Amino acid sequence: MIRRAELLTTAASMDELIRLMDAGADSFVIGESRFGLRMPGEFTLDLIAEAVKAAKPRGVRIYAAMNNLVDNKTTEDLPEYIEGLVHAGVDAIVFGDPSVLMAAKAAAPGLALHWNAEMTSTNVVTAEYWGRRGATRYVLARELNMDQVIDTRQKTNLELEVQVHGLTNIYHSKRSLVESYLDHQQSLDRLKDSDRESGLYLKETERPDERFPIYEDANGTHIMSSDDICMLENIHELLEAGIDSLKIEGLLKSTAYNEVVVRAYRQAIDAYYADPEGYEFQEHWLDAIRKVQDPDRELSYGFFYKEQVY
Repeated sequence: MIRRAELLTTAASMDELIRLMDAGADSFVIGESRFGLRMPGEFTLDLIAEAVKAAKPRGVRIYAAMNNLVDNKTTEDLPEYIEGLVHAGVDAIVFGDPSVLMAAKAAAPGLALHWNAEMTSTNVVTAEYWGRRGATRYVLARELNMDQVIDTRQKTNLELEVQVHGLTNIYHSKRSLVESYLDHQQSLDRLKDSDRESGLYLKETERPDERFPIYEDANGTHIMSSDDICMLENIHELLEAGIDSLKIEGLLKSTAYNEVVVRAYRQAIDAYYADPEGYEFQEHWLDAIRKVQDPDRELSYGFFYKEQVY
């Protein structure tokens, strides 16, 4: 029996969540920045409950992001927040820190737990380690290539999640690098431009044509990739391998853009499952994305076809 993959994405607001459900999303990761990292928008507990209420009748799942760096003060807030998530009716918690795992086991036994530590989720031994401690899903590092992804699938029974579209984070720090730089340049009047809406970016001397978006929030500085992963053309490889969750990252993208992307992947995934043996990629699916793609951001395969990263 084929393991049917879900189409997972993010949302910056209730309006976007509804529109992306209409476009074909099966599940969402949402939350607020004090517990989750790089959230496209803030979803309080009340809004999460509203999202669940809208999603449940349609069979859409809601996952709560709790993958932020956790300090001592935050650990005190975990039990009450997790109880709030259970009351809201979320389907799973996305975590990276053991403190969240321990609090979830105490406050929400039986709730699905998705382990996502990004850079360190690179091997099946680590996957099994977290599986033995209660994780039900393992979110693979974006730097793994296709062979490594398939090899991991063959060696674990945990659910596996892979990002298939959008930008990726390449740097994280609690320090406010942009603010510090502007302070050094005595440009404090420009601090308002350091948020995610301002269009700030970095350039490398050796690659002046590539622009790396950069923004700051309560969790520090975030430098993002200069291109967007786009695995639409080769999505059948991940479906054939039995990957459980295919994620579209909607951060720093408009709702209109994300709507087009979700719809394109929905069409490809449904076409594959309708006839796996006779499946053929349709160029017009990708053409729809190309029409809304920022011309300064290349669509790429990310690390999927690079020979070796680690």
